[in-house]
Amino acid sequence: MSENKDPHVAQGVKFVYDFTEGNKDLKDLLGGKGANLAEMTNLGLPVPPGFTITTEACKVYLDSGEEPVALRDEVSAHLDALEKKMGKQLGQADDPLLVSVRSGAKFSMPGMMDTVLNIGLSDKSVQGLAKQAGDERFAWDSYRRLIQMFGKTVLGVDGELFEDALEKAKEAKKVTVDTDLEAADLKKLVTKFKKLVKTEAGRDFPQDPREQMDLAIKAVFDSWNGDRAKLYRRQERIPHDLGTAVNVCSMVFGNLGPDSGTGVAFTRDPASGHQGVYGDYLQNAQGEDVVAGIRNTVPLADLEQIDKKSYDQLMQIMETLETHYKDLCDIEFTIERGQLWMLQTRVGKRTAGAAFRIATQLVDQGLISEAEALQRVTGAQLAQLMFPRFDDEAKVEQLGRGIAASPGAAVGKAVFDSYTAIKWSRSGEKVILIRRETNPDDLDGMIAAEGILTSRGGKTSHAAVVARGMGKTCVCGAEDLEVDTKRRRLTVGDTVVEEGDVVSIDGSTGKVYLGEVPVVPSPVVEYFEGRMHAGADDADELVQAVHRIMAFADGKRRLRVRANADNAEDALRARRFGAQGIGLCRTEHMFLGERREMVEKLILADTDGEREEALKALLPQQKQDFVELFEAMDGLPVTVRLLDPPLHEFLPDITELSVRVALAESRKDANENDLRLLQAVHRLHEQNPMLGLRGVRLGLVIPGLFTMQVRAIAEAAAERKNAKGDPRVEIMIPLVGTVQELEIVREDAEKVITEVEAATGVHLKLALGTMIELPRAAVTAGQIAEAAEFFSFGTNDLTQTVWGFSRDDVEASFFTAYLEKGIFGVSPFETIDKDGVGALVRSAVEAGRATRPDIKLGVCGEHGGDPESVHFFHEVGLDYVSCSPFRIPVARLEAGRAASQAQGSDHR
Repeated sequence: MSENKDPHVAQGVKFVYDFTEGNKDLKDLLGGKGANLAEMTNLGLPVPPGFTITTEACKVYLDSGEEPVALRDEVSAHLDALEKKMGKQLGQADDPLLVSVRSGAKFSMPGMMDTVLNIGLSDKSVQGLAKQAGDERFAWDSYRRLIQMFGKTVLGVDGELFEDALEKAKEAKKVTVDTDLEAADLKKLVTKFKKLVKTEAGRDFPQDPREQMDLAIKAVFDSWNGDRAKLYRRQERIPHDLGTAVNVCSMVFGNLGPDSGTGVAFTRDPASGHQGVYGDYLQNAQGEDVVAGIRNTVPLADLEQIDKKSYDQLMQIMETLETHYKDLCDIEFTIERGQLWMLQTRVGKRTAGAAFRIATQLVDQGLISEAEALQRVTGAQLAQLMFPRFDDEAKVEQLGRGIAASPGAAVGKAVFDSYTAIKWSRSGEKVILIRRETNPDDLDGMIAAEGILTSRGGKTSHAAVVARGMGKTCVCGAEDLEVDTKRRRLTVGDTVVEEGDVVSIDGSTGKVYLGEVPVVPSPVVEYFEGRMHAGADDADELVQAVHRIMAFADGKRRLRVRANADNAEDALRARRFGAQGIGLCRTEHMFLGERREMVEKLILADTDGEREEALKALLPQQKQDFVELFEAMDGLPVTVRLLDPPLHEFLPDITELSVRVALAESRKDANENDLRLLQAVHRLHEQNPMLGLRGVRLGLVIPGLFTMQVRAIAEAAAERKNAKGDPRVEIMIPLVGTVQELEIVREDAEKVITEVEAATGVHLKLALGTMIELPRAAVTAGQIAEAAEFFSFGTNDLTQTVWGFSRDDVEASFFTAYLEKGIFGVSPFETIDKDGVGALVRSAVEAGRATRPDIKLGVCGEHGGDPESVHFFHEVGLDYVSCSPFRIPVARLEAGRAASQAQGSDHR
């Protein structure tokens, strides 16, 4: 067989490695488990002998449907070497070598793929095992475990059938736990299990030990594409083409009596990061007994009293592993008649708080550098620490589940409109604003509420985006909840929540609860807001660790971090969070609320005089907004975007207005203003307003609109300069598709700025630039840079226009299907699409700098606060990212991590 050429494999490829041949850096080839078993073997630690079949063999199998031709011979050679090392053969009748066959991918996928233990047992070898162990019960228990695992995993027998048979055996014996079954009971159970295999699988349980092993290896390969494995990879964003390795390891047994056992250990507490003895131990048990919970474990510290020799050896090994891996290690071990064996180690999973504590502890111990510490934490973990959370110990009644749109834990009385939210909030009530979906008119209610719950929409819906910007907890798209805003209640099955009933929402999981769930506050937010100092006596270890990690990040990063903020209050909060300016001030938000009537007058203006009068009324309001904003951000850059959305967004809903007018006409008391508004709504109505009259097009079509805004900005900057302030203002023209649009607006703006300079006697240096949010703008960025002093990439709209998506529609209609089918690893509105949208950003950066070397480049879309996207923006050479105030610390951290990673790559 070895002489045959395999068309799927390059000649000379090695598919099997002994544990003595690999190391921890070969995870791509040997998987995490195999690489770490090899590393422990290299360290001289007690690891049961064995070998690893590579991920390359799995990939050949998955691609061709057949195992590589050379694999069987390689496995045979390594099995022969293992048999010689152990002094017995696989399944040998009088003294069988038994092995486990375990999966082991590059990235940990706990429980997602298959494992089979005790391979090599048969009707003959079970007798030999009983004789060698001096324990008949142990041997027959091991055999029934093999048939049960093999039947379910390899032959596809329903696992419940085995469980039912086991339960019946216990009932017949009148016992409640497996360990009370005797050898005779287990013999009968083995007979029953073999009959189940014959009936359900249509074949006998294989008695040939090599057939058992070969079939188990194939089953592990197949489990890579099992439903649960694919789902887990999608959720964890693990590539689907990696394949899994297979580890064949000689069995050691923890169920040979009271001097045997199995356990799990952590070199530090994975929940808190504190050093100490953490883990569980179970005497006279195999590994799956700990997981199944058939008996209560004891704390690992109790092992010192049970078996001090093994305990002392384990403590020494734990110290060796943590020092070697320079991180928290998760360890699985077995003690067989007083002999300690290491079955697995890996860098352990930990809570967000533990990650920050452990990183700084390892720096203090001299094990890692500050740069390495940055790679041990993530922005996602920091975000998790910043939001309040529900008490895990609390008893809860879950109503439903939606999309986790903005993390946190919020509790309050259910209200169904913004007016009630504001009213109740002002009277001291905490409220949860519940809507089918939100719109800009709900902004005040959203601000007043503790959290927002909608039955429609996704992570980039209005509710989600605004909530994240404000740091509000939000659950969107909870479709099981029937929201009835007219009757002021929501219904879930037979449960009805009336207005005023208390609900709790978890923006980290998307879960919705009835009643009040206790909330644990975040000290990290108090630190960022300046209410707690890292050096204060009452500052806990977590705050101190976060403070130090943020200092590491700020010292490393090249990218500056700005805020998306529209008013002085948000700007001041952003500064406290570490913002280095404002990257996006959306002036349309200044036209909501009481000023809506002024905008309506502008829209309804029939003559130039009426339009000029409406603009004149808006000017002082706009100017005051800017004065307050520039004062809050004194000395830092502020990018002000001129009006962007279509004007119809400032008008009443067309359906509501039509009904109102029709009812008024039926009563013969029609309102003249409503009639004019309805005419305006019809006049401005567009089939696709996102691609209609908005952005720069508004400024060109409605005379005086943009020049009014520029004048307000210039006069505000002059006023701040006269007050000895240091305004650093950038005026941004939105939705530019061609340089000619920008040139016209720029010429008008420069005239206005010159007029203000002449009137105030103040020299103003106001930069003029544009958003790059259309594919044409990105493609012609070199031309646009001739008229733009800066670019800010509006990646929200750029993603819509590159993909041809309507963001408000696609998430609800087909994004779930795209994610399930693997078309998306993650929504392109959450993380930048590097291959499509990212390619346009990269080319626009290069073209812009080729035309204007000193051009300033930033991003102000939602991606500016996304951890993975921040790394991309660092890579392509942007000068800054801008995000909502609450995400600034995350962006700061990820900018530092990106710089640190880049430096590490350069050094390598």
